[in-house]
Amino acid sequence: MIPVILSGGSGSRLWPLSRKAFPKQFLALTAEQTLFQQTIERLAFDGMQPPLLVCNKEHRFIVKEQLAARKLETQGLMLEPFGRNTAPAIAMAAMKLLADGRDELLLVLPADHVIEDHKAFQRSLALATNAAENGGMVLFGIPATSPETGYGYIKCDHEGRNGLPEGVNRVTQFVEKPDEARAQEYVNSGDYYWNSGMFLFRASVFLDELKKHDPDIYDTCWVALERSAKNGQEVLIDPATFACCPDNSIDYAVMEKTELACVVPMSAGWSDVGSWSSLWDVLEKDENGNVTRGDVIVEDSRNCLVHGNGKLVTVVGLDNIVVVETKDATMIAHKDKVQDVKKLVNKLDSMKRSETQNHCAVYRPWGWYDSVDMGGRFQVKRICVNPGAQLSLQMHHHRAEHWIVVSGTAQVTCNDKTFLLTENQSTYIPVTSIHRLANPGKIPLEIIEVQSGSYLGEDDIERLDDVYGRAPEGEKHAAR
Repeated sequence: MIPVILSGGSGSRLWPLSRKAFPKQFLALTAEQTLFQQTIERLAFDGMQPPLLVCNKEHRFIVKEQLAARKLETQGLMLEPFGRNTAPAIAMAAMKLLADGRDELLLVLPADHVIEDHKAFQRSLALATNAAENGGMVLFGIPATSPETGYGYIKCDHEGRNGLPEGVNRVTQFVEKPDEARAQEYVNSGDYYWNSGMFLFRASVFLDELKKHDPDIYDTCWVALERSAKNGQEVLIDPATFACCPDNSIDYAVMEKTELACVVPMSAGWSDVGSWSSLWDVLEKDENGNVTRGDVIVEDSRNCLVHGNGKLVTVVGLDNIVVVETKDATMIAHKDKVQDVKKLVNKLDSMKRSETQNHCAVYRPWGWYDSVDMGGRFQVKRICVNPGAQLSLQMHHHRAEHWIVVSGTAQVTCNDKTFLLTENQSTYIPVTSIHRLANPGKIPLEIIEVQSGSYLGEDDIERLDDVYGRAPEGEKHAAR
């Protein structure tokens, strides 16, 4: 059995903590480990192979860093140039394995879910394995215990199993996210489950059903795989071909049409952590039902989630309110309205606001930088370079830079000179100078960079050499 972990979502309902460049699966929301790391670590039991990961190519360095931090192994990375929903993502993974002569069972898991009871998860998986080995396409259903309007629902037939093992039932209906009254009817009936987005089936079975029910996705994905670039364990999916692929979910493309769909119930403390209210549900609360993170003081308030990220946050006299503070944005919402945070993000995107894209701290393959201050012709950044890492060899056409070492050792290249700087030493990088910053040491290098010039955009870069294989010319949001 091979886990196929889908890590392409943006988690927009958890804005402003989740951003497109650093979405929720890479955040430590419920434990010390991130949701992504937890997803892989709960698969460490007999019979389970290392996972095959499908993620956006812009996240590959975050993925590698989080894998390395927990010493986690994988079978490889499928790097999407952009999202095309779950059906193409799963198809690309299944096709890669078949092209390698492999046809194992695929356990498809989103990278951003919480499962509290690992033993219960394994028991449901054992049932699902029996069904999948006999040609079934298994969907893990969560017993609907409350009228949630943010989930899809599945109706199953508890009577006629048609040869399915005990505890496995045929799917009779898929229902999109209902209104509250309809959701309450589903809960009362006892015949409905929440759609977890977790599946188990053999690779060839899924592809046969995809070819039958959505041949456009099937054909386009095969061509995209043939044209993809392979670099060791990485497969960079061909963007020109993938752009022609229909954008569709596995539910619409296959599961709602196939006669092989079946449900295995799973009561394992599952949550998709899809909104601030669902995060409140799974976190520990005080005697008044409040969840707090960071430097937070709560007075005369109940059932609130208050998340601070640096500043002191105080709340008084609130009930069922979510407050999330980050360095560049604050979001306040009633818990009953948190599903609409996505509408807010869409509105910010239409205004071309950068706050939906990146945090102030922007992660790069060599480390990260944080914008400290900005004016008309200057910008101050805090830059951290990982041990042994280096920025690209580059030049800027419109700005000069001053570098001051705060801690660690910097190896600086400026035109034809290369030299070392240590704590409290500094240097000046003139406009159009060819330069590079590297960390030759064994501890993180931290510097303060002061930029000055007529244009300070991240796309003012001409990249001359880069060990991470990034484009030679500057790209918006991809500098350094």
